Amino acid sequence: MNQEVTAYIENLPNWQGDISSTLRDMILETIPEAEEKIQYKKPHFLKNGHYAAVISPSKDAIAFMIMNANGIDFPKGFEGPAERKWIKLREGDTPDLTLLSGLLKQTSSTL
Repeated sequence: MNQEVTAYIENLPNWQGDISSTLRDMILETIPEAEEKIQYKKPHFLKNGHYAAVISPSKDAIAFMIMNANGIDFPKGFEGPAERKWIKLREGDTPDLTLLSGLLKQTSSTL
């Protein structure tokens, strides 16, 4: 685990840190070889040098972005252009880790 990413998540407000930590664990379980780093001031996760996922906090949400999304059907609630999709998680939300992991597995399989 990248210490920069750990410190970043630890410095988020409690609820954002909790969601981000949960998402990070799910990403690393789904893509065990993922490289994580802080880029553009937020945690990015790469597979074979290609972006796979991003955790992007804002004032009132955590956006979880899945890259390489072309040709994948995303359920209602996801936003973004064909090549990347994100879902916004707010305080009190519980991410559907099974759904997110399945989507991430699909999108990262070709990286």
